[in-house]
Amino acid sequence: MHQSKMDFFCKLGYGKQDICKVLENLGQEALEDDVLKELIRMGSKPQALENQAQPSQLKLVARGSCSTAPGLKWLGEDERDSSDSLRPIVIDGSNVAMSHGNKEVFSCWGIQLAVDWFRERGHTYIKVFVPLWRKEPSRQDSPIADQHILAELEKQSILVYTPSRKVKGKRVVCYDDRYIVKVAYEKDGVIVSNDHYRDLQNENPEWKWFIEQRLLMYSFVSNRFMPPDDPLGRHGPTLSNFLSKKPVLPEKKWQPCPYGKKCTYGNKCKFYHPEKQHQAQLSVADELRAKKKVPLALGKEEERCQCSP
Repeated sequence: MHQSKMDFFCKLGYGKQDICKVLENLGQEALEDDVLKELIRMGSKPQALENQAQPSQLKLVARGSCSTAPGLKWLGEDERDSSDSLRPIVIDGSNVAMSHGNKEVFSCWGIQLAVDWFRERGHTYIKVFVPLWRKEPSRQDSPIADQHILAELEKQSILVYTPSRKVKGKRVVCYDDRYIVKVAYEKDGVIVSNDHYRDLQNENPEWKWFIEQRLLMYSFVSNRFMPPDDPLGRHGPTLSNFLSKKPVLPEKKWQPCPYGKKCTYGNKCKFYHPEKQHQAQLSVADELRAKKKVPLALGKEEERCQCSP
């Protein structure tokens, strides 16, 4: 009875010493309401209120920082991911596994290689979608290798099975591509697949833009997962910026002019001229025009002086 009351008031935020004093004064059989009144009369406050009453002890944390107070745990995975600077990753498990198995074997090791690659980069939100029937034993028409990896990833809350069932001996499979695109779109993340999802692009115009801008293709080179350094082409963002919520613009590097001091473009030259760093760069034609204007202006001033009384 004593322990249950102790636990009850501890959950309310009161200290154990204050609770013990009140129970000694009122007795172990005291009602909870009486104990609560006595705690209030003594001036005891729950720890949460005490922390609010002492703002000087609070530490300011920069926005976007992942640091938390000791013992503080995030309640939901959305809150945990919101402070991360990297985009969520949604992997098309079937596409990755079949690609690693040369389109002949469903290679679960390929999925593990992809997950490890994103983990090493610091991504915290990684989801892999695989149809539920891949849990079934390997068959000749659909061989599967390293199936135990799927169970391990499922325990880590990384692997998600899309629903499937059998109706009168026939397998009914839900469209896993729709799960992949929908989750990636809602999370504002990246889709890892070599599939273009053309049917889903035609179905939803918002998904069309998202798939075009957020699809990360890849290759396997000697059991090494390798996405391209330029996911959207030569003129698109780098791989680091593509995977980041806040891309970092590279510093502009000036290329020295191949003509050097013999360049005749002046300020219109797009290259770097170290000898003209602190000078106004004018083209040769502009310089000649400027020289012509000076004597003309002087001549006009002399004429005005002569004509004036």
